[in-house]
Amino acid sequence: MNYHLMAVCGIGVSGLARLLKAQGHQVSGCDARINEMGQQLIAEGIEVFEKHSPDHISPDLSALILSTAIRETEPEVLKARELGIPVLKRIQVLDEVMQGAPASVGIAGTHGKTTTTSLTAVALIGAGLDPSAFVGSVLPDFEGSNVRLGAGPFVAEIDESDPQFQHLKVSMAVMTNLEDDHVSPDGQASENYYPSVEALHAAFRQYVDNAQQLIYCADWEGLDAFTAHHPNRVSYGIGHGDYQAFNIESTDQSQGYDLLVRGVLVGRVHLTLLGNHNVLNSLAALSVVGELGGDLQGAILALSQFRGAGRRWQEIGRRGGALIVDDYAHNPTKVQAALQAARQTGRRVRVIFQPHRYKRTQLSWERYATILTAADEVILLDIYGASETPIEGIHSGLILARMQELGFLQVVYTPTFEEAIEKALSSLQDNDLLLTLGAGDVTRIAVRLLE
Repeated sequence: MNYHLMAVCGIGVSGLARLLKAQGHQVSGCDARINEMGQQLIAEGIEVFEKHSPDHISPDLSALILSTAIRETEPEVLKARELGIPVLKRIQVLDEVMQGAPASVGIAGTHGKTTTTSLTAVALIGAGLDPSAFVGSVLPDFEGSNVRLGAGPFVAEIDESDPQFQHLKVSMAVMTNLEDDHVSPDGQASENYYPSVEALHAAFRQYVDNAQQLIYCADWEGLDAFTAHHPNRVSYGIGHGDYQAFNIESTDQSQGYDLLVRGVLVGRVHLTLLGNHNVLNSLAALSVVGELGGDLQGAILALSQFRGAGRRWQEIGRRGGALIVDDYAHNPTKVQAALQAARQTGRRVRVIFQPHRYKRTQLSWERYATILTAADEVILLDIYGASETPIEGIHSGLILARMQELGFLQVVYTPTFEEAIEKALSSLQDNDLLLTLGAGDVTRIAVRLLE
């Protein structure tokens, strides 16, 4: 088969391109700009064109595959339809790929998906189940790729920002949580937003209903009731659920807990990841292994050696004794979880925060302000708009003013990366944790802090 993928330099579409190539298909792609990911694809033998053009569409093409960001009016899409070439969404093709595996596991939820999917894939490898995997970040365990092709179950990160996710029919659905992310403040549906909380919940409910088995986090308020109708569900949690964590102990670099499965002690789990949210993420992974009949002891050993996912509590390096960490946290709950992990280190927590998307900030700026007061110092950057048009009156100054109203005075706004770096380094101490937070290009600051 011959596939062409538009917006191929994004993390989701690039992973699909890699999967299709690994399966022996002919694959090409294009994007508005060839970034580092695009260069990696080229090095792996995938032809990548810079900019979009109808010249990329040839009559021998089996299908044109689109990300959610690609509009139907793009010249490539119009030419493909004119030639009668199937035009498919990324998630439709992912569904077809997953259906070809002995079992399919979809990791969904409004946050924690990437880490949970990564942990699940690594645990399945350790359990001897040889999984295929599709993850929303590059993994050292996958030699810097975001995909793995194996003969066993297929585990994939399922992103609710694409409403088509609700039509997937996986063998096992994992639901980590449910929050009002990707809900439009103006009630208008768009490529990344649902018109209402009810619409988001309805999509999750259909996703759950389509699955043969459900694994869910019992610690997440309301999720037990939300999934109560499912005839075949398994729960996990701290101190309760079918898969439980007890006796959690932590240091500034690791944590461990006792794993109980339906009341039986299985062993001691050791993690290089901090925070209760990562205890839960690892429990989800071990629940998948257990329910698929894998070797839990092998999975536990694999988790103890897990090297992390890109931009998920990623230790960038040290400057003197100061630790520099980068994290993708971009909604209030993720930011709160990152700060809880940061406080666990015992260091002075200094945050450089870049709000992500105008609509999300419009909904959440007050929550960000409250949550960020858990840090010792906060440096605010401008909003990273992604593909969104700026909204009048929505800016980082709202967060700044609210934090000051709350009595938190160790907060500043810096309009440029250079000023943020200068501010961060001007009072650097060996006991500092410098934490860059956000889903935009704030990650570049973390690297520059070492220069």
